[in-house]
Amino acid sequence: MTRLRLVTTAGFALVFIASITGCFGGSKRGSDDGVIEIVNASYDPTRELYQEINAAFIEDYQQKHGKAVKVTQSHGGSGSQARSVIDGLEADVVTLALAGDINAIAKKQLIRPDWEQHLPDNSAPYTSTIVFLVRDGNPKAIKDWDDLAKPGVKVITPNPKISGGARWNFLAAWGYVTLHKKGSDAEAQNLVGSIYRNVVKLDTGARGSAQTFIKNKLGDVFISWENEAILAQREVPNQKLAIIYPSASILAEPAVAVVAQYVDERGTRAVAEAYLRFLYTDAAQDIIGRNTYRPRNVEFLKKYAATLPTIPLFTIREVAGGWAEAQQRFFSDGGVFDQIYSLRK
Repeated sequence: MTRLRLVTTAGFALVFIASITGCFGGSKRGSDDGVIEIVNASYDPTRELYQEINAAFIEDYQQKHGKAVKVTQSHGGSGSQARSVIDGLEADVVTLALAGDINAIAKKQLIRPDWEQHLPDNSAPYTSTIVFLVRDGNPKAIKDWDDLAKPGVKVITPNPKISGGARWNFLAAWGYVTLHKKGSDAEAQNLVGSIYRNVVKLDTGARGSAQTFIKNKLGDVFISWENEAILAQREVPNQKLAIIYPSASILAEPAVAVVAQYVDERGTRAVAEAYLRFLYTDAAQDIIGRNTYRPRNVEFLKKYAATLPTIPLFTIREVAGGWAEAQQRFFSDGGVFDQIYSLRK
């Protein structure tokens, strides 16, 4: 079995990285053996990324402070993870697909309202974008967003009510019309509505959609995180999947934050803050690029330019004004997505 298959989980179940974290049956935060444990609640496709980052951080922290650290991972749809933290998942840090999900936690006073100001680049240590993953030979001749709306094209994408990646997908298609093609909101709603009428399955998260497309071989095109598409190519080379870069896409900025209430209750703030600061170090930025996310450090971005090509990218602010506005307009109950999806035949 491939690594991509081995790490698949349903919903927002806890995923334990055995070589790094062990399990909850071992050392816990505040236990007598002196090991400091922190929990990182992350979104779907970051399992492989944080396996490497955790190992590097644990070694670095031990060398600098002489203290043993254990990092436990939790993965799921970004929106689901945010709700889990709100409902009691005692994460020390969150590393989610979008700032809007962290804002939702902050509204419950678990995270400081000024969290974006605590780290560089609005607390987004790397970026990504949205691409298309198609089957061998690209039989449906998919080249751009318009092609996803053509009759007979079967589209795979997660549910934007749950998945942060899916919200980036939705807004990338919307911005393609309103910003790249200078079209109207009505034209954007028409294209995006046609795309979602072609969706054959809405999974709860990006990794679930990847499995639907790769393992179950459902659909003609998977609207995907760039890193997830590259990983799929590497993990199942026999399928000869191809990545299609559209003429324009969105600058996705996954964000990170310390869950203030939980770290203060457990006395883990110092380690949690060090963990997030570590993401900006050269060691972590290199790991980020190697795992096909786009480093913020321009030197490492250049290093991986052959894998991460430059394409026209627009921002969430250009598309919707920001995540608060996007959430209210597009993804709240009765919002544009609900209106579009209710019209599916």
